[in-house]
Amino acid sequence: MMSTQEFQLILLQPPERLDENGGSALETQLARLMPQKQSLWVIDLAQVDFMDSAGLVSLVSGLKSARQIGCRLVLCNVQASVRLVLELTQLDSVFEIFDSYDEVLTTVNSPALIR
Repeated sequence: MMSTQEFQLILLQPPERLDENGGSALETQLARLMPQKQSLWVIDLAQVDFMDSAGLVSLVSGLKSARQIGCRLVLCNVQASVRLVLELTQLDSVFEIFDSYDEVLTTVNSPALIR
C-alpha cells in the first residue's frame, strides 16, 4: 500500500483485495494519518478488484474519521465489481466517487471540493 502527501492532499492506493486483511491495512494506514484540517483524502481503488464487508467497514470508518477531523474523503477509479458492492449497499450515494485521479485533481481547486 502506497501513501503520498502533498499540499494537504493524501493519496491512498490499496492493493487488489479490500477484504479482512486489505481492509485492516487500510484502516491502520488511515489511523496513522496526521492530516491538517481541510485535507483531501483520496482513496484510489484502481487496483482493487474485490471488496467484501470488511473492506466496506474500512471505507466507512475512514469516511467517518475524515469527517470528524474536518477532512474530505473521496474515492476514484472504482472498478465495476467494487462499484456493484457500493451500489448494492447504497454506499455509492454516501461516498463522493470520481472516475479518475485526474478528475479529482482537476476539481481540487474548486471551492466545492475543499471545504
